Amino acid sequence: MASSAGSPLRNGASAAAIVCGQPRASKLVAGAVSAGLVRREADQADGRRTNLVLTADGRRQLDVVHGFRRERFAAAMEDWTADERKVFADLLARFVTALDR
Repeated sequence: MASSAGSPLRNGASAAAIVCGQPRASKLVAGAVSAGLVRREADQADGRRTNLVLTADGRRQLDVVHGFRRERFAAAMEDWTADERKVFADLLARFVTALDR
């Protein structure tokens, strides 16, 4: 919802970011706000818009998820050669790029 890169995500862009409909995204955002993972802030450039910003708790939770994912990937590929990892990384990047089209 809020950008993991640290920059805010417009509230309206949350549905596109998580690939779901706007009503579902609104419920997910409300839950994340209620849980203290993100907070709503007025957009400085356009006061009619709302941005979602990760809280410190949200950042910690995201770090836990990313750490778990890194551990799982490393375990799954521990017997792969460097070349196999490179091919996989290239193909995965290509796949993710294709999803964004």
